[in-house]
This record gives sequence, structure tokens and C-alpha cells, in this order.
Amino acid sequence: MKVIVTGASGVLGSAVKTAFEKAHGTNVLGLAFSRASEGLEKLDLTNKEEVEKKFREFRPDWVIHCAAERRPDVAEKDPAAARLLNAGVPGYLAQLAKELSFTLVYISTDYVFDGKAPPYLPSSQTSPSNLYGLTKRDGETAVLSVEGAKSVVLRVPILYGPAPKNSDSAVNILLDVVRDQSGKIYDMDHDATRYPTNVIDIANFLVRLTALNKPIPSILHYTAEEPFTKYEMCLIFAKILGIPHGHITPITNPPVSAATTSRPRDSRLSNKETESLGVDGGLDQSIFEDWWKEHLSEKHE
Repeated sequence: MKVIVTGASGVLGSAVKTAFEKAHGTNVLGLAFSRASEGLEKLDLTNKEEVEKKFREFRPDWVIHCAAERRPDVAEKDPAAARLLNAGVPGYLAQLAKELSFTLVYISTDYVFDGKAPPYLPSSQTSPSNLYGLTKRDGETAVLSVEGAKSVVLRVPILYGPAPKNSDSAVNILLDVVRDQSGKIYDMDHDATRYPTNVIDIANFLVRLTALNKPIPSILHYTAEEPFTKYEMCLIFAKILGIPHGHITPITNPPVSAATTSRPRDSRLSNKETESLGVDGGLDQSIFEDWWKEHLSEKHE
């Protein structure tokens, strides 16, 4: 089996690439652009000619499309670039999926919902509350509107896991906040509920999904079930590290202004339909605090 992973230098993409490389009999091509390094091939996904050339050469059976502009604040600053990467590129990949007969998995987000009526099913009406969510919703529409293409939308929430830099993840970056004992005070959201999900768990699920010998629904959800605010995640990190957290102030009514990007208050995804697929191994998931305890202890051995 041949698999292409886009965005393979990112937190999720690198985990997906590693998981497929461990799978017996799988040939994996990892693609990246700004951070292409050893083991990854540099490719600008907005260059249609180069993308088509590479895909025709490799002839993938599956394409796991992880590349995206994932930062809501950055998307607001450059809407055109965000729309191109999050909606234009996946639409083009779906066209290639039809022409080259591969299955495209488009990684989407819980931010396609406004967080006012959780939990959300795959069939729930989308209602993004910021530009990032809108571009990802438009990406879903672009992918699923290509008639004859084998495409799957996989919506996931906020992610964590092994990362080259903590700033690569909205969860990992909180470690830097907790560790900063310089006297700087941090205001931390204690209002919106999030469901941090481990990228290794998602990656392993995707490997098992490709082995499923039955039709796959066009939209799936994969989320951890443990609810946390960002402040509560900070408390867990402080507990594991054994350091004070008095420099972090919980904010229960975050201010809304033109300078801040709105986030859903609780965009919990439902795993019900994904669980009913009967994927081998089910939705085996990490416990947030346990995983971080082990991960942080390994880094200090």
C-alpha cells in the first residue's frame, strides 16, 4: 500500500507518517514545505502542476491530508492564504483522488461548529464562528462536492503529542507558560471547554481505518472524551512538573474585542458513529495526565 502524508513536518502529520511507516507493507511519502527536512520531500501544495506530477509518479492508494493553516489568529491576518491552503488545496486533491483513484482523508476541525449545542454528530449543521473554522468548513465542502472521488473528512479537536517545538501545538505551548517562573503573569482561559486528543492515537486509528474492508462514511469524528479548559491543563502540567502556578490567572469571562479571534465555547464532537464502524482496536485513547507524565519523564531520563 502506498500512502502520501501532507504536512508531514507538523505535530499530526509526523505522527501519521511514523504510524504508517511502522505498518507492515506500507510505502510512505511524507510531504512538507517550509520545514522539509531529512525523510521528507519538499512540495508546494498550492502549485497544482507540481502536485499532479508528484502524485502521478507515486500513485498513492491513500492520501492523508494534514497540511493546513491551523492557527485561527494567523488565518485572520491573511485570509486569502488561509482560504487557499484550507479550502482550495483540498478541493484540488479531491479532483486528483477521482482521477488517480486514491482515497483522500481530509483532516478537519471541531471549529466548524460554534460550540453552542454540543455534542456534534457528523451530520450536525456546521456553523463556524471564526475565519479558520469557515475555511476548514469550505474545505470539507470542496472535498465532498467532487462527485466520484473517494474522500473522507475526519474532524478532530485540539491536538497534543510529540513535537519539535512546543509552539507547534496549542496544548504543548502551555508547558512553556507553566515553566516560565520569571514573574510574568499570564491570563489563561478558564471558560471554553476543550477535548485535547493525542496525535499518536489519531495516527494509529488512521492506519487501522485504511485496513477496514467496508465502506467508510464521508464524515467521521475522532476526539478524546476528557474535558479541560486551558487553565486546567496548566494545573496538570504544574502538578506533573512540581512547580508553582500562581503566575497563571484563570479568566472565566474572556474579553471579546476586534483584536481577539473568537473560539467555540464547547464544540465537543461525538464519537458514536466512528465507534459503530467496528475498526479493529476501536478508539483506544491516551489518558491526558498519564501520557504527559510518561512523556515528560522520558525526556528527562
